[in-house]
Amino acid sequence: MRVLVVGSGGREHALAWKIAQSPRAERVLAAPGSDGMADVAECHREVAAADAEAVLTLARTARVDLVVIGPEDPLAVGMADRLREADIAVFGPSAAAARLESSKSFAREFMARHGIPQPRFAVFDELEKARAHVEAVAGPCVVKADGLAAGKGVAVCDDGAHAGRALDEIMAARRFGSAGDTVLIEERLAGEEASYYAITDGERIVTLAAAQDHKRALDGDRGENTGGMGAYSPVPLVSPAIEARIREQVVVPAIRGMAKEGTPFVGVLYCGLMIDAHGAPRVVEFNVRFGDPETQPLVVRMRGDLLPVLDGAARGALDPSAELGWEDAAVCVVLASGGYPRDYAVGLPIRGLDAAARASDVVLFHAGTRRGADGRFVTAGGRVLGVTARGGSVAEARARAYAAADRIAFDGMHLRRDIAARAT
Repeated sequence: MRVLVVGSGGREHALAWKIAQSPRAERVLAAPGSDGMADVAECHREVAAADAEAVLTLARTARVDLVVIGPEDPLAVGMADRLREADIAVFGPSAAAARLESSKSFAREFMARHGIPQPRFAVFDELEKARAHVEAVAGPCVVKADGLAAGKGVAVCDDGAHAGRALDEIMAARRFGSAGDTVLIEERLAGEEASYYAITDGERIVTLAAAQDHKRALDGDRGENTGGMGAYSPVPLVSPAIEARIREQVVVPAIRGMAKEGTPFVGVLYCGLMIDAHGAPRVVEFNVRFGDPETQPLVVRMRGDLLPVLDGAARGALDPSAELGWEDAAVCVVLASGGYPRDYAVGLPIRGLDAAARASDVVLFHAGTRRGADGRFVTAGGRVLGVTARGGSVAEARARAYAAADRIAFDGMHLRRDIAARAT
């Protein structure tokens, strides 16, 4: 098979890396890809990830059998629809189904219609009414921009004053542009977060292992929300009994609900969950693509062949009995630019990559890098690298990931030191 991965970040590097291992993968392409992905994919830097017509042209020219769309933005604007119209198999939902992520208010209202457990919420498109609501709540809450904001349009607030500042930033200062035209104010849930994935062809389902992301910028879940500072899998919290509840109460109703409403979901449904002290899951958010950085530890743990599962889902022929198999554990530690998730410098030389890559059971996934004029890697984004390691336990994988991360350096580099600590 010839497979085209759309995107250029750490998630797409991880997907291309895993797909390239399949005996069915004759050729792996990436659009635009990145210098860091060039060892596993033929990168077409001239093709922007959001340019559906350019992606379609490349798919036709290269006689691609399957397109796997990594980021959320191309899905939200209908890239999967355009490819399907051209009879190209594509792994990723339609724009209508992608509203589960591109509009948080749509997702909340959908969950309410189908009895999927979630926090209490209110939706506002006027700043003053939103302010009045947080003053009335007068306690902890979560403020979210309704649209896509690269995982950063969420403020977990301790009180009304904090929520008021978040509203000002989202709606008045418009930090996230039109994504903040509408906001949601939600109940702040107690418990522990977990990410759960279900691959589906719109009817049949294959679930993956659970993972846990670390969204806040600083140790101890302090600081701003980011796109993700690290992740690990498995999650001890997600026992077989809790996993069964997630499938029954969240995954199956969501897939059936989308089909019932005439927008069948094809692709991977990411369920961001809060699990309370009694093991009850509630949905923090739905995403309509693989998570970043959760994909990195998932593919490093995965023993089986992912490509037939992606292809089966894209063609409406998913085998629900597919067994991917899992190694014991994997941990990903994100190395980020100084100032991320706000302003940061780029073009800074990265030292120690070769030494880190030589470490046993370690894979370096490039999220925001490029080669400089001298051929060496420099920084090119907020999240720069996902240092990912496998091990016989979460503790062993964590130790390997941090040992490799400590061999890498660039000016201003920062990382959390507590990724996966609660699982060890």
